[in-house]
Amino acid sequence: MLFKLKTMKSYLLLLLGSLSFSLFGQTVPAPTYGPDFTIENVKFNSVGVALAGTIFKPKHPYAAVVLVHGSGQETRMVEMASLLARNGITVLTYDKRGVGKSDGVYVGPEVGTNNIDSANLNLLALDASAASNALLVQLPDNHGPLGLMGFSQAGWIIPMAAKKNSNVSFMILFSGPVITTLEQLRFQFYTLGNSRFWETHTEAEALEHVRSDADRYQFASTDPQDALARLSIRGLWLFGGKDVQVPVHLSIEHLNALKAQGKPYDYQLFPELGHNTASSKSQEPINVAIQWIKAIDGRMK
Repeated sequence: MLFKLKTMKSYLLLLLGSLSFSLFGQTVPAPTYGPDFTIENVKFNSVGVALAGTIFKPKHPYAAVVLVHGSGQETRMVEMASLLARNGITVLTYDKRGVGKSDGVYVGPEVGTNNIDSANLNLLALDASAASNALLVQLPDNHGPLGLMGFSQAGWIIPMAAKKNSNVSFMILFSGPVITTLEQLRFQFYTLGNSRFWETHTEAEALEHVRSDADRYQFASTDPQDALARLSIRGLWLFGGKDVQVPVHLSIEHLNALKAQGKPYDYQLFPELGHNTASSKSQEPINVAIQWIKAIDGRMK
Protein backbone atom coordinates (compact mmCIF):
# COMPACT_ATOMS: atom_id res chain seq x y z
CA MET A 1 0.00 0.00 0.00
CA LEU A 2 1.05 3.55 -0.65
CA PHE A 3 0.31 4.58 2.94
CA LYS A 4 1.72 2.45 5.77
CA LEU A 5 -0.85 3.22 8.46
CA LYS A 6 -1.56 1.34 11.68
CA THR A 7 -5.35 1.26 11.38
CA MET A 8 -7.94 1.26 8.62
CA LYS A 9 -9.52 4.27 10.31
CA SER A 10 -6.27 6.22 9.90
CA TYR A 11 -6.14 5.21 6.25
CA LEU A 12 -9.70 6.36 5.63
CA LEU A 13 -9.03 9.75 7.19
CA LEU A 14 -6.11 10.26 4.86
CA LEU A 15 -8.07 8.87 1.94
CA LEU A 16 -10.89 11.36 2.29
CA GLY A 17 -9.87 14.28 0.18
CA SER A 18 -6.22 13.26 0.17
CA LEU A 19 -5.49 14.78 -3.23
CA SER A 20 -2.35 16.70 -2.42
CA PHE A 21 1.21 17.44 -3.45
CA SER A 22 3.83 17.63 -0.71
CA LEU A 23 6.46 19.16 -2.98
CA PHE A 24 7.59 22.76 -2.98
CA GLY A 25 6.10 23.59 0.45
CA GLN A 26 8.63 26.04 1.88
CA THR A 27 8.04 29.39 3.54
CA VAL A 28 10.00 32.46 2.45
CA PRO A 29 11.29 34.24 5.59
CA ALA A 30 11.88 37.71 4.10
CA PRO A 31 12.17 39.56 0.76
CA THR A 32 15.37 38.76 -1.10
CA TYR A 33 16.75 39.49 -4.53
CA GLY A 34 18.36 37.33 -7.18
CA PRO A 35 19.80 37.72 -10.69
CA ASP A 36 16.62 36.51 -12.42
CA PHE A 37 13.83 37.85 -10.20
CA THR A 38 12.98 39.63 -6.96
CA ILE A 39 10.63 38.41 -4.27
CA GLU A 40 8.35 40.34 -1.97
CA ASN A 41 6.25 39.11 0.94
CA VAL A 42 2.63 40.29 0.91
CA LYS A 43 -0.60 39.90 2.86
CA PHE A 44 -4.12 40.04 1.45
CA ASN A 45 -7.61 39.56 2.84
CA SER A 46 -10.06 36.82 1.93
CA VAL A 47 -13.39 36.06 3.58
CA GLY A 48 -12.50 37.69 6.87
CA VAL A 49 -8.92 36.52 7.31
CA ALA A 50 -5.44 37.67 6.26
CA LEU A 51 -3.47 35.30 4.03
CA ALA A 52 0.32 35.55 3.73
CA GLY A 53 2.22 35.01 0.51
CA THR A 54 5.18 35.92 -1.63
CA ILE A 55 5.33 37.44 -5.11
CA PHE A 56 8.16 36.38 -7.41
CA LYS A 57 8.84 39.09 -10.02
CA PRO A 58 11.08 38.32 -13.02
CA LYS A 59 12.75 41.20 -14.82
CA HIS A 60 10.80 40.77 -18.05
CA PRO A 61 7.56 38.87 -17.33
CA TYR A 62 5.19 37.80 -20.09
CA ALA A 63 2.50 36.21 -17.86
CA ALA A 64 1.49 35.80 -14.22
CA VAL A 65 0.08 32.91 -12.18
CA VAL A 66 -1.28 32.22 -8.73
CA LEU A 67 -0.32 28.80 -7.35
CA VAL A 68 -3.22 26.88 -5.79
CA HIS A 69 -2.62 24.08 -3.29
CA GLY A 70 -3.62 20.45 -3.13
CA SER A 71 -5.42 19.16 -0.04
CA GLY A 72 -2.53 19.06 2.42
CA GLN A 73 -1.18 21.47 4.98
CA GLU A 74 0.68 23.47 2.35
CA THR A 75 2.75 26.60 2.77
CA ARG A 76 4.29 28.68 -0.01
CA MET A 77 5.57 26.68 -2.98
CA VAL A 78 8.95 28.33 -3.27
CA GLU A 79 10.69 25.87 -5.55
CA MET A 80 7.93 25.89 -8.14
CA ALA A 81 7.55 29.67 -7.94
CA SER A 82 11.30 30.14 -8.43
CA LEU A 83 11.29 27.84 -11.46
CA LEU A 84 8.43 29.73 -13.08
CA ALA A 85 9.97 33.13 -12.27
CA ARG A 86 13.25 32.09 -13.88
CA ASN A 87 11.17 31.39 -17.00
CA GLY A 88 9.63 34.86 -17.09
CA ILE A 89 6.39 34.22 -15.19
CA THR A 90 5.35 36.40 -12.24
CA VAL A 91 4.07 34.20 -9.41
CA LEU A 92 2.07 34.65 -6.22
CA THR A 93 2.30 31.68 -3.88
CA TYR A 94 0.68 31.83 -0.46
CA ASP A 95 0.30 29.82 2.73
CA LYS A 96 -2.99 27.98 2.72
CA ARG A 97 -5.74 29.23 5.02
CA GLY A 98 -4.83 28.26 8.60
CA VAL A 99 -1.29 27.17 7.64
CA GLY A 100 2.07 28.91 8.06
CA LYS A 101 1.57 32.65 8.47
CA SER A 102 -1.96 32.70 7.06
CA ASP A 103 -4.87 33.22 9.44
CA GLY A 104 -8.06 31.18 9.48
CA VAL A 105 -8.81 27.52 10.12
CA TYR A 106 -7.14 24.75 8.16
CA VAL A 107 -9.48 21.97 7.02
CA GLY A 108 -7.51 19.02 5.70
CA PRO A 109 -7.90 15.29 5.05
CA GLU A 110 -7.22 14.61 8.73
CA VAL A 111 -10.74 15.83 9.57
CA GLY A 112 -12.60 13.60 7.13
CA THR A 113 -15.03 14.56 4.40
CA ASN A 114 -15.19 18.22 5.50
CA ASN A 115 -12.02 18.62 3.45
CA ILE A 116 -13.83 18.01 0.15
CA ASP A 117 -17.24 19.29 1.16
CA SER A 118 -18.48 21.87 -1.33
CA ALA A 119 -18.48 24.59 1.35
CA ASN A 120 -14.77 24.14 2.05
CA LEU A 121 -13.83 23.91 -1.62
CA ASN A 122 -15.81 27.07 -2.29
CA LEU A 123 -13.98 28.84 0.54
CA LEU A 124 -10.62 27.82 -0.92
CA ALA A 125 -11.81 29.02 -4.34
CA LEU A 126 -12.58 32.42 -2.81
CA ASP A 127 -9.04 32.46 -1.39
CA ALA A 128 -7.59 31.73 -4.84
CA SER A 129 -9.72 34.48 -6.36
CA ALA A 130 -8.57 36.95 -3.68
CA ALA A 131 -4.97 35.95 -4.38
CA SER A 132 -5.53 36.70 -8.08
CA ASN A 133 -6.76 40.19 -7.22
CA ALA A 134 -3.81 40.72 -4.87
CA LEU A 135 -1.39 39.78 -7.64
CA LEU A 136 -3.20 41.89 -10.22
CA VAL A 137 -2.65 45.13 -8.30
CA GLN A 138 1.09 44.39 -8.29
CA LEU A 139 1.28 43.99 -12.06
CA PRO A 140 2.01 46.80 -14.55
CA ASP A 141 -0.76 48.12 -16.78
CA ASN A 142 0.62 46.24 -19.78
CA HIS A 143 0.88 42.91 -17.96
CA GLY A 144 0.39 39.67 -19.84
CA PRO A 145 -2.30 37.05 -19.15
CA LEU A 146 -3.08 36.15 -15.53
CA GLY A 147 -3.83 32.54 -14.69
CA LEU A 148 -4.26 29.96 -11.97
CA MET A 149 -1.95 26.95 -11.69
CA GLY A 150 -2.77 24.19 -9.25
CA PHE A 151 -2.18 20.68 -8.11
CA SER A 152 -4.47 17.72 -7.50
CA GLN A 153 -7.41 18.92 -5.37
CA ALA A 154 -7.08 22.28 -7.13
CA GLY A 155 -8.85 20.57 -10.04
CA TRP A 156 -12.07 21.33 -8.18
CA ILE A 157 -10.98 24.66 -6.71
CA ILE A 158 -9.54 26.45 -9.76
CA PRO A 159 -12.60 26.22 -12.07
CA MET A 160 -14.72 27.63 -9.24
CA ALA A 161 -12.22 30.44 -8.62
CA ALA A 162 -11.95 31.27 -12.33
CA LYS A 163 -15.73 31.44 -12.59
CA LYS A 164 -15.77 33.96 -9.73
CA ASN A 165 -13.00 36.17 -11.15
CA SER A 166 -13.14 37.63 -14.66
CA ASN A 167 -9.47 38.72 -14.40
CA VAL A 168 -8.35 35.09 -14.73
CA SER A 169 -7.66 34.23 -18.37
CA PHE A 170 -6.18 30.72 -18.19
CA MET A 171 -5.74 27.73 -15.88
CA ILE A 172 -3.29 24.85 -15.60
CA LEU A 173 -4.02 21.70 -13.60
CA PHE A 174 -1.45 19.09 -12.65
CA SER A 175 -3.38 15.83 -12.05
CA GLY A 176 -6.57 17.79 -11.52
CA PRO A 177 -9.73 15.65 -11.37
CA VAL A 178 -12.50 16.31 -13.89
CA ILE A 179 -14.96 14.18 -11.92
CA THR A 180 -17.13 14.70 -8.86
CA THR A 181 -15.67 14.50 -5.37
CA LEU A 182 -17.80 11.40 -4.69
CA GLU A 183 -16.46 9.68 -7.82
CA GLN A 184 -12.93 10.42 -6.68
CA LEU A 185 -13.64 8.79 -3.33
CA ARG A 186 -15.02 5.69 -5.06
CA PHE A 187 -11.82 5.45 -7.10
CA GLN A 188 -9.52 5.83 -4.10
CA PHE A 189 -11.44 3.24 -2.09
CA TYR A 190 -10.92 0.94 -5.08
CA THR A 191 -7.18 1.52 -5.56
CA LEU A 192 -6.41 1.82 -1.82
CA GLY A 193 -3.36 3.84 -2.82
CA ASN A 194 -1.64 0.75 -4.22
CA SER A 195 1.16 1.97 -6.51
CA ARG A 196 0.98 -1.36 -8.40
CA PHE A 197 -2.78 -1.19 -8.89
CA TRP A 198 -2.59 -0.92 -12.68
CA GLU A 199 -0.57 -4.13 -12.92
CA THR A 200 -3.64 -6.14 -11.89
CA HIS A 201 -6.60 -3.98 -12.99
CA THR A 202 -7.92 -2.61 -16.26
CA GLU A 203 -9.31 0.79 -17.18
CA ALA A 204 -12.68 -0.82 -17.87
CA GLU A 205 -12.82 -2.28 -14.36
CA ALA A 206 -11.91 1.03 -12.78
CA LEU A 207 -14.46 2.91 -14.89
CA GLU A 208 -17.25 0.50 -13.95
CA HIS A 209 -16.38 0.82 -10.25
CA VAL A 210 -16.32 4.62 -10.31
CA ARG A 211 -19.65 4.78 -12.11
CA SER A 212 -21.56 2.18 -10.10
CA ASP A 213 -20.03 1.69 -6.65
CA ALA A 214 -22.14 2.74 -3.68
CA ASP A 215 -21.09 5.93 -1.91
CA ARG A 216 -19.84 5.35 1.62
CA TYR A 217 -20.31 8.95 2.70
CA GLN A 218 -23.02 11.49 2.07
CA PHE A 219 -22.03 15.14 1.75
CA ALA A 220 -22.42 18.04 -0.67
CA SER A 221 -20.52 16.80 -3.72
CA THR A 222 -18.69 19.08 -6.15
CA ASP A 223 -18.54 18.58 -9.93
CA PRO A 224 -15.91 20.74 -11.68
CA GLN A 225 -17.78 20.33 -14.95
CA ASP A 226 -20.45 22.71 -13.66
CA ALA A 227 -17.93 25.58 -13.75
CA LEU A 228 -15.97 24.27 -16.74
CA ALA A 229 -19.10 24.23 -18.89
CA ARG A 230 -19.59 27.95 -18.19
CA LEU A 231 -16.01 29.13 -18.57
CA SER A 232 -14.53 30.36 -21.84
CA ILE A 233 -10.89 30.70 -20.70
CA ARG A 234 -8.16 28.34 -21.87
CA GLY A 235 -7.17 25.37 -19.76
CA LEU A 236 -4.44 22.74 -19.70
CA TRP A 237 -4.53 19.45 -17.74
CA LEU A 238 -1.40 17.34 -17.22
CA PHE A 239 -2.09 13.72 -16.24
CA GLY A 240 -0.02 10.71 -15.23
CA GLY A 241 -1.09 7.40 -16.74
CA LYS A 242 -0.33 5.49 -13.51
CA ASP A 243 -2.31 7.78 -11.22
CA VAL A 244 -4.03 5.89 -8.37
CA GLN A 245 -5.72 8.93 -6.83
CA VAL A 246 -7.58 10.32 -9.85
CA PRO A 247 -9.31 8.23 -12.57
CA VAL A 248 -7.42 9.86 -15.40
CA HIS A 249 -9.16 8.30 -18.37
CA LEU A 250 -12.60 9.23 -17.06
CA SER A 251 -11.35 12.78 -16.53
CA ILE A 252 -10.05 12.83 -20.11
CA GLU A 253 -13.39 11.51 -21.35
CA HIS A 254 -15.11 14.46 -19.68
CA LEU A 255 -12.59 16.91 -21.11
CA ASN A 256 -13.14 15.53 -24.60
CA ALA A 257 -16.88 16.07 -24.17
CA LEU A 258 -16.25 19.68 -23.15
CA LYS A 259 -13.86 20.16 -26.08
CA ALA A 260 -16.56 18.84 -28.42
CA GLN A 261 -18.76 21.68 -27.13
CA GLY A 262 -16.08 24.16 -28.22
CA LYS A 263 -14.33 24.67 -24.90
CA PRO A 264 -10.63 25.67 -25.32
CA TYR A 265 -9.29 22.90 -23.10
CA ASP A 266 -6.07 21.00 -23.75
CA TYR A 267 -4.58 18.02 -21.96
CA GLN A 268 -1.51 15.83 -22.15
CA LEU A 269 -1.04 12.33 -20.76
CA PHE A 270 2.33 11.12 -19.49
CA PRO A 271 1.89 7.32 -19.47
CA GLU A 272 4.74 6.48 -17.09
CA LEU A 273 3.99 9.10 -14.43
CA GLY A 274 1.76 8.76 -11.38
CA HIS A 275 -0.22 11.37 -9.47
CA ASN A 276 2.64 13.80 -8.81
CA THR A 277 3.01 15.13 -12.33
CA ALA A 278 4.59 18.31 -10.93
CA SER A 279 7.32 16.34 -9.19
CA SER A 280 10.88 17.56 -9.64
CA LYS A 281 11.70 13.97 -10.71
CA SER A 282 10.18 14.72 -14.09
CA GLN A 283 10.55 18.18 -15.59
CA GLU A 284 8.63 17.33 -18.75
CA PRO A 285 5.10 18.25 -17.53
CA ILE A 286 6.36 21.51 -16.02
CA ASN A 287 8.20 22.35 -19.24
CA VAL A 288 5.03 21.62 -21.23
CA ALA A 289 3.11 24.00 -18.95
CA ILE A 290 5.68 26.77 -19.38
CA GLN A 291 5.70 26.46 -23.17
CA TRP A 292 1.89 26.40 -23.19
CA ILE A 293 1.80 29.68 -21.23
CA LYS A 294 4.30 31.25 -23.60
CA ALA A 295 2.00 30.45 -26.52
CA ILE A 296 -1.12 31.91 -24.93
CA ASP A 297 -0.81 35.41 -26.39
CA GLY A 298 -0.67 34.06 -29.92
CA ARG A 299 -3.68 31.79 -29.38
CA MET A 300 -5.76 34.60 -27.89
CA LYS A 301 -5.43 36.90 -30.90
